[in-house]
Amino acid sequence: MDEQTQDRGYDGDEGEPHAEQGVEVAIVGGGSAGLSAALTLARARRSVVVIDAGQPRNAPAAAVHGLLGLEGVNPMELLVKGRSDAAQYGARIVQATVTAARGEPDGGFTLDLGDGSRVRADQVLIATGVRDELPEVPGLAQRWGRDVVHCPYCHGWEIRGKRIGLLAAGPMSVMQAMLFSQWTEHISFFPNGSDFSAEHYESLAALGIIVVPGQIESLVVEDDRLTAVRMVDGVEHPLDALAVPAVSRARIDGLEGLGVQCQSSPMGVTVVADPTGHTSASGVWAAGNVVNAWMQVSESAANGARVAMTLNNELVLGKAVSPVAEASPTVPVAASR
Repeated sequence: MDEQTQDRGYDGDEGEPHAEQGVEVAIVGGGSAGLSAALTLARARRSVVVIDAGQPRNAPAAAVHGLLGLEGVNPMELLVKGRSDAAQYGARIVQATVTAARGEPDGGFTLDLGDGSRVRADQVLIATGVRDELPEVPGLAQRWGRDVVHCPYCHGWEIRGKRIGLLAAGPMSVMQAMLFSQWTEHISFFPNGSDFSAEHYESLAALGIIVVPGQIESLVVEDDRLTAVRMVDGVEHPLDALAVPAVSRARIDGLEGLGVQCQSSPMGVTVVADPTGHTSASGVWAAGNVVNAWMQVSESAANGARVAMTLNNELVLGKAVSPVAEASPTVPVAASR
């Protein structure tokens, strides 16, 4: 087990993969959506395994905000607690990547893991989240989640009243700049070569947002703190934070064989799912940021629980095929009381 994995809260007690496991539900992704779904399903007496690669989207951030009762909790601490919550009801947490996935002719699915093991499952729930793609500006990725941010509701309070720059990186850039004006009056908008309409610039001007022409060359960092952006002409513009509306792409590497449909937009790529989590592939579900990159932690957790309830309801009502469950029946409720 490597140091990074240990730091993220995995330990040997949370489950090591066997040569082949048979479960009712395999959840791919162990963030707030995946763990919330695992907790809900495990409490419904479903056999569940969570397969998590250990690469949470919010790992660079120091705190999670807007989560009732846990305001300001460290993202890694939240995941450790979430794993413990799900595991106490019997969910297995496995640190691994899925290298291939496929439906079987007799029903159910097989997931091949990077360590050579295999998971057989009646149902698969994709909760892998998204990967944020940033503009290629030197220093940007290293500050991501710290003083390079994207969501005003996640970071706005912490940078209230400060000098904020908005680096244009897509069609949502103008709206993002306008939203941040609720938290500060000191906003500079950097088109960075992107074209915007006269109406866009009028909207920015109406809120007192300054437009800075030209290209950004790099970030200026002093004492581990963003202090300015440097333009290609050498001029530096002092800033305390830089907002970037990143393009987000669903993390479905290794899951292509499941046959789920994805949709593209100027903001990125997500898995297509209805409000209850059904995807275009029967028996495959999706929840959290992988279907909506704008969901915060609280929304992702709620979405994971909702999808898990629908999944369980359909299993109970016989609308979902359960070959593994038929081979290994659960103990009747009356016998467990």
